[in-house]
Amino acid sequence: MVRILPQTKAAAVNPLKSSQPLGAALAFLGVDGAIPLFHGSQGCTSFALVLLVRHFKEAIPLQTTAMDEVATILCGADHLEQAIINLKTRTMPKLIGVCTTALVETRGEDFAGDMADIRLKRAEELAGTEVVLANTPDFDGAIEEGWAKAVTAMLERITRPGQRARQPKKIVILPGWNLTVADIEHLREMVESFGLEPVIVPDISGSLDGKVPDRWIPTTYGGTSIEDIRELGSAGHCIAIGEHTRQPAEMLHRLTGVPYVLFQSLTGLKRADRFVSLLSTISGAAVPARVRRRRAQLQDALLDGHFHFGGKKIAIAAEPDQLYQLATFFIGMGSEIAAAVTTTDMSKILEKIPAESVQIGDLSDLEVLGAGADLLVTHSHGRQAAQRLGVPLMRIGFPIFDRLGSQHKLTILYQGTRDLVFEVANIFQANRHAPTPEALDPFPHREMPDELRSSPLARH
Repeated sequence: MVRILPQTKAAAVNPLKSSQPLGAALAFLGVDGAIPLFHGSQGCTSFALVLLVRHFKEAIPLQTTAMDEVATILCGADHLEQAIINLKTRTMPKLIGVCTTALVETRGEDFAGDMADIRLKRAEELAGTEVVLANTPDFDGAIEEGWAKAVTAMLERITRPGQRARQPKKIVILPGWNLTVADIEHLREMVESFGLEPVIVPDISGSLDGKVPDRWIPTTYGGTSIEDIRELGSAGHCIAIGEHTRQPAEMLHRLTGVPYVLFQSLTGLKRADRFVSLLSTISGAAVPARVRRRRAQLQDALLDGHFHFGGKKIAIAAEPDQLYQLATFFIGMGSEIAAAVTTTDMSKILEKIPAESVQIGDLSDLEVLGAGADLLVTHSHGRQAAQRLGVPLMRIGFPIFDRLGSQHKLTILYQGTRDLVFEVANIFQANRHAPTPEALDPFPHREMPDELRSSPLARH
């Protein structure tokens, strides 16, 4: 059984994790006409904004209540109310997603009560705008927990409760934070190929996919509509992807009775097969020919690529669900997990990581544990460790700011798994050192007997 090793350092030397508020903001960015609002200082918001802009290379509509020393001591309800009203007046958003930060959480304010008062007192001014609160202190959890709390809060606040007439073809998809824009688009196409109607909550593929609007829009443009979230109770099924999406899936089930199936990963042949079989069962349709072709291509890629993976030592640092996704992929290809580092111990998925131990820590832990590995796998902040160790780096996760196109990298189902096989195999081939004649000599340190030294043959 895997051992979960607690963090022992008092400070992060080279941080691995991103905060809960950032994860919540990312989830709110997947809703059409939304603005995430950080309830805290300007510095907290600026830091998250920089990471999001560098990763997505997009304009990010992230706002702040701009708490100062006096407001923090006396109470931040007035600042929160004023920020919400200002956003409503100036930008007319369909959703304001409030993400609390450590600055206000440590004071122990009654945010739920404050929000209820604001909604009641400003009901007329806030008409047409949903205001959703996610309690996401920086000092607890990481990006996974923030994403899950924001999605759960949106469902609880917006989705119409109660049993509804079911639409068997309507499928709710709750993607994990680690699914890229390309992953979500591919997921939608796969579901639609079976004649089903997916509703993806949240859908960053519609808002952070790189399109340029013909006019300036101060909110998100694209993503899941508020009306779609409100009518989720009419869906026939719900599919959640990642252990951290269990919480919103259970919330939807409690509110509406919609049953759910949880996939802890969609990377790998077996997991893709299970997902495709589920879609075939729900729809009653046979697997389309193009999907079968993608499966055959993956089989061929596995056959071609496994020679490069066998026996390789892999060091991975990622959020729990992404760590599980990547570790199971590499183990399935015949590699060994030499080091596994993650951000928090709050996820049950850590118990299923195929490694001897999982270290709760940062990228300095990865550098120590990954010495002697053949490949480092983490986000862009791992590039210094890879350089010092002389080990190639595979960039994945958040943030990736020194490469273009990270959001259009496919990592799930048949095609995404095939692409991962090719990417990693090419990294190994590019960093393979050609043997020298000396290295190929089977007797590099042989000693010649004395009687042969005087032989004429020894001179040639």
